[in-house]
Amino acid sequence: MYQLIKRFFDIVFATIAFIILLPIFIPVVILLLLTGEHEVFYRQDRVGYRNKIFRIWKFATMLKNSPQMGNGDMTVRNDPRITSIGKFLRQSKFNELPQVINILTGDMSFVGPRPLMKVGFDRYSEEMQAKVYNVRPGLTGIGSIVFRDEELIITQSSLPPQECYRTVILPYKGAVEMWYQQHQGFYTDLMIMLLTGWYVVFPKVDLVYKIFPDLPKRAS
Repeated sequence: MYQLIKRFFDIVFATIAFIILLPIFIPVVILLLLTGEHEVFYRQDRVGYRNKIFRIWKFATMLKNSPQMGNGDMTVRNDPRITSIGKFLRQSKFNELPQVINILTGDMSFVGPRPLMKVGFDRYSEEMQAKVYNVRPGLTGIGSIVFRDEELIITQSSLPPQECYRTVILPYKGAVEMWYQQHQGFYTDLMIMLLTGWYVVFPKVDLVYKIFPDLPKRAS
C-alpha cells in the first residue's frame, strides 16, 4: 500500500514541480545553448528499479564523451571536464531537475537510491546488486545526503579515485541504502526531502545524524 500511495504522490508532485520549474528551465536552456558545447540535455543509461536500465534526464554539465575521458564515471572537485555553467548547475543541484520527467514516466521516485551507471553498479558486491534497487531510484535519497560532497571525498583521498570509490564510498553507500529500505515510510521520505533542501542552503551543518540517529556511521 505504501508503494502505491508513494507512486500516486510522485505523479502529483512531479506534475506540479514540472509546471513550477518551467520558468527556471527556460533561462537554463538558453544559457546552455549559448555556452559550453551548446548541449542542453544529457541522456545516459542508468540502472533502475529491479536492475532495469533506463535513460536518465539531466542538464548537460560536462564535455561530450566525458565518461570516456579522465576518471570515467568518477567526478572530482574542479574536474576539468565540467563546463563553466555546468559547475554552477552541479553545485546548486539544478542539473538534476529534469529528472522530474523520469519520475512522471515511473523510472524514478522523488526519494530512493541514486541511479548509477552500469560501470558503477558493477562495483557493488553481487549481494548488494540484488538488493539496492528493490525500490525505485530517487531524485534524492539518504545516500545523496550523506555523500552530498562525494567529489570532495574522492579528491581529498590519498587513494586513486576508482579505489576510493570502491573501498571507501561504495560499502557505506550500500549500508545507508539498506537502512533506507528497512526504514522507508512517509516520515522518512519527508525528512529526506526536507534535509535535501536544508543542505542546499546550509551544506556544512551535519543535521542528518540528528534526524536519523540510528543511521550507520561512516568509519573515520
